[in-house]
Amino acid sequence: MTSSHASSVFSALAPYGWDDAWADEFAPYDTEGLLPGRVIRVDRGQCDVVTAGGVLRADTAFVTPHDPLRVVCTGDWVAVEPGGTPRYVRTCLPRRTAFVRSTSSKRSEGQILAANVDHAIVAVSLAAELDLGRIERFLALAWESGAQPLVVLTKADLVPDPVTRAHLVQDVELSAPGVTVLPVSALHGDGLDLLVTTVSGGTSVLLGQSGAGKSTLANALVGADVMDVQATRDADGKGRHTTTTRNLLALPGGGVLIDTPGLRGVGLWDAETGVGQVFSEIEELARRCRFHDCAHEAEPGCAVLAAIESGALAERRLDSYRKLVRENQRIVAKTDARLRAELRKDWKRRGAEGKAAMEAKRGRRR
Repeated sequence: MTSSHASSVFSALAPYGWDDAWADEFAPYDTEGLLPGRVIRVDRGQCDVVTAGGVLRADTAFVTPHDPLRVVCTGDWVAVEPGGTPRYVRTCLPRRTAFVRSTSSKRSEGQILAANVDHAIVAVSLAAELDLGRIERFLALAWESGAQPLVVLTKADLVPDPVTRAHLVQDVELSAPGVTVLPVSALHGDGLDLLVTTVSGGTSVLLGQSGAGKSTLANALVGADVMDVQATRDADGKGRHTTTTRNLLALPGGGVLIDTPGLRGVGLWDAETGVGQVFSEIEELARRCRFHDCAHEAEPGCAVLAAIESGALAERRLDSYRKLVRENQRIVAKTDARLRAELRKDWKRRGAEGKAAMEAKRGRRR
């Protein structure tokens, strides 16, 4: 690639996140005459790729492996054939980050939702009752992806009382240590300035349930009605699916945004590190327990249980932590034989301890 051509490619793709590091990764494919581009949408074996020459439609047949986590995804940087009918994507460049959840199928496969993401925006509607457990679940996946999470509380205008709104923000902040929680009204523009500043540096993915106001928020960030918007159902306040594919949009203030369809199920996928970061205060307390393998249930010298008794830790947080840890262990155990054996051994040990406790209790009664 000549210096002038490289410069034109850089200027054309820079708004989509192209940098010197990506150029270095692409160098071997440049000698083959392939074009660099970023996937802005994937649909049934086809994808739209933005290149220096514009948006191209390409087939992904050459890069469709058996591993569902390696399929072409919105946000991927790829090498595309310069011509041909059909035109093919030849390879994906190594991902820097990837947002992955487990599917709802009994096969418990992973599903990649977005690639090369810097910020994971979890949109939560203040028009509905807060589900803190679901927020913690989203944040665990966000931390695990390698992106920086951000919770955006949408439809803040529907909670006009500032005291009530402040309490809701505080509830979320207590469930999201180390994460910025930002109340926003896309309708009136409140809170958007700080959000625009955050997303202008890199790639952001917008996540949340249907009805969370993601499409309205995306339109506000883009400055145009690029996403369809529908009102929530009056009967139950739940949303309708308006976004059906994952779309990558360039933002006028810099950065790019990947808007995703509403997620009904948010299953963990090998997210041990992410769970630990969401519940960092519990992980810190656990280091002070008398036993290194403390289950925080009834063990003597448990610092976690002591924190609950003193009121320093909410019992809801511990229940949520236990739930996500167990779920993540089950997912990992399906592909890790050693972990399966360890879990069976642990279950047998706890069963034996419970049986011994019951027998001792009966003995005392006699």
